[in-house]
Amino acid sequence: FATIAEIRRHGVTVLLVEQNVHLAFGIADRAYVMETGRVRLTGTPADLARDEEVARSYLGG
Repeated sequence: FATIAEIRRHGVTVLLVEQNVHLAFGIADRAYVMETGRVRLTGTPADLARDEEVARSYLGG
């Protein structure tokens, strides 16, 4: 993730596909939740972390 952070510092957009939501949310400006190949939810990591379904299903809450 350090390499991705360095790339972002140079203003380059990165599309990251990651199963570890905690790591991805820590580096992302925007996040997308996909289910069966379709985008189900989108928003900032903070917005998605507040979503009860996302918290329960992906964040262990």
